Amino acid sequence: MAAIGTDGLRERIQDGIEDLSKLTDDAFVGWGRVVFSEPYRVARDWVRRRMVEAGLETRIDASGNIVGRLQGEGAAKPIVTGSHTDTVVGGGRFDGVVGVLAAIEVARLVRESGQRLHHDLLVVDFLGEEANEFGVSCIGSRSVAGLLAADQLERRDLAGRRLGDVMESFGLDVGGSLSSAWGRGSLHAFVELHVEQGPLLERQHKSIGVVTAIAGIERLTAVFAGRADHAGTMPMTERLDALTAAAEAIVTIEREGCGAPVHAVTTTGRIESTPGSFNVIPERAQIWAELRSIESSWLTGARRRLAEQLAADAAARGVGVDLEWLSDQDPVPTDQSIQGAIGRAADMHGLAWTAVPSGAGHDAAHMAHMGPMGMIFVPSAGGRSHCPQEWTELADIASGVEVLLSTITDLDATSTVARV
Repeated sequence: MAAIGTDGLRERIQDGIEDLSKLTDDAFVGWGRVVFSEPYRVARDWVRRRMVEAGLETRIDASGNIVGRLQGEGAAKPIVTGSHTDTVVGGGRFDGVVGVLAAIEVARLVRESGQRLHHDLLVVDFLGEEANEFGVSCIGSRSVAGLLAADQLERRDLAGRRLGDVMESFGLDVGGSLSSAWGRGSLHAFVELHVEQGPLLERQHKSIGVVTAIAGIERLTAVFAGRADHAGTMPMTERLDALTAAAEAIVTIEREGCGAPVHAVTTTGRIESTPGSFNVIPERAQIWAELRSIESSWLTGARRRLAEQLAADAAARGVGVDLEWLSDQDPVPTDQSIQGAIGRAADMHGLAWTAVPSGAGHDAAHMAHMGPMGMIFVPSAGGRSHCPQEWTELADIASGVEVLLSTITDLDATSTVARV
């Protein structure tokens, strides 16, 4: 396929980022477009219109994903690209959005060139990629991969709302979300462009990251049960302080991450206690934490070690603890042949690149169940993400789009992508 021009690319990307950045919940500092919220609904309408304007046949599937199709010449398995447009609470403007806008632009550029790919090109804005109060991330990609379970739809948020009910009220086909898997081996390839969300590319002065693996994630909640007593009269040696036990657990979880091998981290992101009064010893405390690594063996060992240590430490304080593990995903390596295609594309455009792991989870991890998968990273300023300070230069995004386009045309020219 001949070279495809990219005139106007930067302007369209910048306009898209600015338009979507206006669709946010003003109650948050930064950008808030959480799944099932009204700003998210409006943003999805914007994305659907953008796909139509780019010349794509567009639909919303039973999983709630917005899918645009650029028809290819033959009946071969499709090439798929895309990301998500939901955000964490008080997040940034680039996470996910860059991948969706890039995917639309790649399809637009191919169509406007007058050339046709051999394979259909599917552009997807996946439903609900970010972690949420229901404890089910990547809802849309899990669904099409056949990994969304019925019991996950029974999970409830802090307000007691059931996930399946919330999906239904959002206009989604809940039954269809459990029975709409695309099938293993149904994709020629999946490639996702994303901001790195870490500091490696910027520190190494590289324009492109070729992702080698996506980290596995183990999430846990721990509920500590102590006893409420008067804070002024109960001696320190006789207290059953649930909050202190939870605080000790947080340090234990941090210590596990600090002693981990490369590319493994631990985080406690939330803590609550009751009754929440200055002068009452807390009788109940709860923490929410997670472990991440590209090494399955480390995740398994860390989970066992933490379960044992948290129980022993709580018992030493006379406090009970109830652990619940919410396994999110296993580590997923990217396809080596797609890694090679991304590297060749970067070389062709004169862009310095390096191999990097992804500590963040992505829809790509679930799409790998249906065919060869790869990811392209572009730099994040200061490595910041999931915060208002998240930033990626427009020039870096444009470079990422060009590499994505060249990678897709490279993969389109191959009859099969070897799964390695």
